[in-house]
Amino acid sequence: MEEHLAWPSRQVSDNHVTISFFLLPPSISNSLYLNYISPFGCVLVNICSHLRAGSYSLSSRIIASLLSLLLRRRPPPISCRFVAPLFHLVRLRFFRCRAIGRMINSKSEIAATDSDYLEKLQGQKWKEKHSETALAISPSSSSQTSEQISQISLSDKKTANEIWFPKASYSTSSSSVSTLERETETPVDSARLAELFKGPLGADFKEDDCTFAQTKIRATFYPKFENEKSDQETRTRMIEMVSQGLATMEVSLKHSGSLFMYAGHEGGAYAKNSYGNIYTAVGVFVLGRMFREAWGKEATKMQAELNDFLAKNRICISMELVTAVLGDHGQRPKDDYAVVTAVTELGNGKPKFYSTPELIALCRKWRLPTNYVWLFSTRKSATALFAVYDALCEEGTATTVCRALDEIADISVAGSKDHVEVQGEILEGLVARIVNRESSQHIENVLRDFPPPPSAGVDEDLGPSLREICAANRSGEKEQMKALLKAVGPAMCLNDSDWFGVGEFGSSQFKNMDKSVLTKFLNSHPADYSTMKLQEMMRLMKKKGLRAAFKFYTNFHKINALTKDNLYCKMVIHVHNDSVFRRYQQEMRKNEGLWPLYRGFFVDINLFKAEKEKAAELKKETDSLLKNTNGASDSSTTDDLANEDANLMIRTFLIRNGLPKLFNEGPAAYRTYYLRQMQIWGISEKKQRHLGKMLDEWAAYITKKYKAKPLSSSTYLTEAEPFLEKYAKKSPENQALIGAAGNLVSSEEFLALIQKNRDEEGDLDRENGVGTSGSHNQPDSVVKDQGLLVFFPGIPGCAKSALCREIMKSPGGLVDDRPMNSLMGDLIKGRYWQKVSDQLKKKPNTITFADKNAPNEEVWRQIEDMSQRFNITAVPVVPDSEGTESNPFSLDALAVFISRVLHRVNHPGNLDGNSKNPGFVLMMFYHLYDGRSRRDFDSELYEHFGSLVKMPLLKPDRAPIPDSVKTILEEGINLFRLHQDKHGRGEPSKGIYAKQWAQWETKLRNILTENSDYINSIQVPFESAVNSVSEQLKQVAKGELKTPDTKKGKSGNFIFAAITLPAGDIANLLDQLGETDSKVKTFFQDKDIQTKLQKAHVTLAHKQAHGVPCVASYATYLHQPVSVQLSALLFSDKTAALEAKLGQVNGENIECKNEWAHVTVWTAPGVKPKEANVLPKLVVRGEATRVKIYPPSGVTGVVEFY
Repeated sequence: MEEHLAWPSRQVSDNHVTISFFLLPPSISNSLYLNYISPFGCVLVNICSHLRAGSYSLSSRIIASLLSLLLRRRPPPISCRFVAPLFHLVRLRFFRCRAIGRMINSKSEIAATDSDYLEKLQGQKWKEKHSETALAISPSSSSQTSEQISQISLSDKKTANEIWFPKASYSTSSSSVSTLERETETPVDSARLAELFKGPLGADFKEDDCTFAQTKIRATFYPKFENEKSDQETRTRMIEMVSQGLATMEVSLKHSGSLFMYAGHEGGAYAKNSYGNIYTAVGVFVLGRMFREAWGKEATKMQAELNDFLAKNRICISMELVTAVLGDHGQRPKDDYAVVTAVTELGNGKPKFYSTPELIALCRKWRLPTNYVWLFSTRKSATALFAVYDALCEEGTATTVCRALDEIADISVAGSKDHVEVQGEILEGLVARIVNRESSQHIENVLRDFPPPPSAGVDEDLGPSLREICAANRSGEKEQMKALLKAVGPAMCLNDSDWFGVGEFGSSQFKNMDKSVLTKFLNSHPADYSTMKLQEMMRLMKKKGLRAAFKFYTNFHKINALTKDNLYCKMVIHVHNDSVFRRYQQEMRKNEGLWPLYRGFFVDINLFKAEKEKAAELKKETDSLLKNTNGASDSSTTDDLANEDANLMIRTFLIRNGLPKLFNEGPAAYRTYYLRQMQIWGISEKKQRHLGKMLDEWAAYITKKYKAKPLSSSTYLTEAEPFLEKYAKKSPENQALIGAAGNLVSSEEFLALIQKNRDEEGDLDRENGVGTSGSHNQPDSVVKDQGLLVFFPGIPGCAKSALCREIMKSPGGLVDDRPMNSLMGDLIKGRYWQKVSDQLKKKPNTITFADKNAPNEEVWRQIEDMSQRFNITAVPVVPDSEGTESNPFSLDALAVFISRVLHRVNHPGNLDGNSKNPGFVLMMFYHLYDGRSRRDFDSELYEHFGSLVKMPLLKPDRAPIPDSVKTILEEGINLFRLHQDKHGRGEPSKGIYAKQWAQWETKLRNILTENSDYINSIQVPFESAVNSVSEQLKQVAKGELKTPDTKKGKSGNFIFAAITLPAGDIANLLDQLGETDSKVKTFFQDKDIQTKLQKAHVTLAHKQAHGVPCVASYATYLHQPVSVQLSALLFSDKTAALEAKLGQVNGENIECKNEWAHVTVWTAPGVKPKEANVLPKLVVRGEATRVKIYPPSGVTGVVEFY
């Protein structure tokens, strides 16, 4: 049945509008939507009818009038026919009208007749009302109550910016979120906002007992986990957890990009520590383009449904965004793409991270790009993983690494984007983490239920690419952002206020909120559990001095709801130093209830006032909420172990990161830099030589081309890739060294190059020599003609000058008759370290004491450079102290240093008891080490210089530090941080804290004087300290100081697996065999086996002949003893070998992948050891001799990698 309601035609810009209505049959539900839509399917108005107690008939005349009202508000600019779907007239008492996403709630009594109701409508004015999402506890201000429907106006007044019309290319989604054209500028009350933004937003907000705060976490990424133990210890722990069935090890590719997080239209788009910039605009564009590639013609509809899904479920999707427009990383990608790396369910409690099976299921459902994943659930596969890494760490490319992992993994899942096709062969690295032991079963179920989705739009025209759009809009980032957001369309970006603000209120002046908002937020009452836990975390970070910025910005999505007493903010938590994550994790171990500190941490905050009567109720509701909170724990990583690929390291760390060193300090400093990096990574000496030659050529090439103008690190690949490609073409060895530069060769060609001329038993290869993974280089001894530079990474008052004087006057010097010299920093004017350099240049074979504090890496690098240039050994001497979580010096050590300074008289550096602010100076030096624990501090010095001398300072059995001393030092630390944040390096007497500094200095002197007996009692006698340092320096000079266990373990590149046998036992066996067999005696009589047989082994598998996975499969037996039975000697005129039968390890037979298991004991000049493989065949042909050993001789060997 069709019924047309009377509707007068209206002229709008010479175009007519006609409306038709249809009636629903009575069988339709009593709770319906009347959808007022265009022919293109975009919803404009929803009228939702809810049946309530009581009755009232709403006729078609009222509905027609209401629609007339709405058309006057939003007239369409072109001619079209609007058709309303079928609707059913229902009896109602309360109805809700949603006009363009804005809600108007009617709580007034409905008039008794239609005419009465229409009279009410005609007499009122239209008033915009901003819609707010329902909160757990919402503000109850009368100014924010919903406007009654009787306040709607039928005014004909319109302005151009009120006209709105949908794009024809976007259709209606089946979800409740409509795919609209991007909204025009949100109508705002400019006068009201101008008054509100007179000063920084939030400055006028007055906190009191009725102030509440409510938060919504919008985006988070995994917490950062630092491996507190060495790489080898971490490996061992991970393997043991897998072996015992407690966990599964998961490995994924590490893509060379930047973090991008997307939470939908409502949630927003975010980068690592920012939003509303070029990074997030690029991320939205790339994600939208990949969506169109995956869904084809359905992309718009599915994008709308995805945004609806993310909003309803409070989900944030994190991706690695890999592009060529946001700065160069390890290799410029062939295509711009993203890979999903995490999915976070934000909810109302602690964020919950999806497991990898859950992530893959979600991504395949929505056709989002997934990463490569490998699972290792047995000891054999887990140990093989690390063996594969060790084998390929210096030469692995994406193809070789992925193939190897595919072979050894228990489960392998290919990524939806081929790394070689979109990125290239250069692989940034691998990420290994421990996950739930049931992950293998879960992921098998997911792979069965969610097969790889098709790519419906792969052959369609996707429009201009990211690079084309950015190239066409080079005038500035703002223009690029506008072009990108326009190109991706409203299906992916419905509201661009995060990027450009709203109207005239879009500049940083309006975006940045007043700094006081942080304090006001922390002092407010939490309106829910999430807010309480967030406040707890932030308070702890401030109390412990964890360096992070809490940045507050205006939430432009809530622009119409902003008032002086109702603030809507976006907060970004920006952690300044990775050490903060480690220190925070230590706090979490003490307090298990703490929430993790996430990377990429973004929060929406509503700070509001409640009426006094309502405030009491809200506090009660808050208590109730705390009891019913969702305290879900996250199922994310327990251990993370990121391994970098060598080819990526060359480009990123040795070339890109070395550019400032090269251009600012010259080639010599650059050489020192890259040599130190390679030593830290454990690069083999041979490869260090080859890389050094290449990097020296690079330095000469780029400095000649750019001269004094530095090359930008963000575009360095423009120069580096052509250079590397040209360098690679010079020789196969060069190609093997640098990998697939410029995509020069295929993976197969690359493998052929690196394997060329490698013998299957590389231990007899004179060029390569022998080495096992895990070998360590000990510090070389200091020869007599070599100098020593002793320096002091310390703090004033650590007694370095007194120590230098005592050692200088000691009879006999340190080791020999080398002259000693001391350069006191307080007596040398000008550039101190340059003066030291000049002194060493003149007399490089002296022992020089650099009597000046050397507190940071900038100074350390200068010292390293001197060490390289003048062939001297640099030795750091540090006061021994347990340190704190964030500083290598403990508070009682700091108290000793300050006390010593205060007792100085006539100090040449004017830092003594007569100084005006010695406490401030000591605090300044103390904070130069901020962010380093004692372990970090010692490890860094070891890595830089290979040795460390510790000067005894505090007695181990000392009494605890008095509370008064501890308190005054903590007050000084907090005051210095406030001063530093406000004034930087400014003098304490000229800042806003001048009065506090003067009071603190006086109080400090008094308290340290009162506790002088304690301070004197805890110090090690100075004579003992001098003797200890002298003995340690003598050990360094003799090369006797061992590498400490805090230094990172090294894993060398290996070629084959073998059972190492005692060479002496093998030589004795051959002598015994010669005594019983004349042929054997004659054969060996001129070969001097006892002298020449230095190494012996049974080769099990070789990379070239059997592949990396096969060699890696022996990792589970590494360092395990194996019994070997030697049953025969085979020899010809070219080679000789012992026949071997291999035993077992832990009940498993050890198998040899060669044609026969043997020990090569001799080869003729020019004959390769692998020729021994054919001896059994030569015996059959009568070209070789076989002598049986009976009974077989038993010997025990150890499985090793070479």
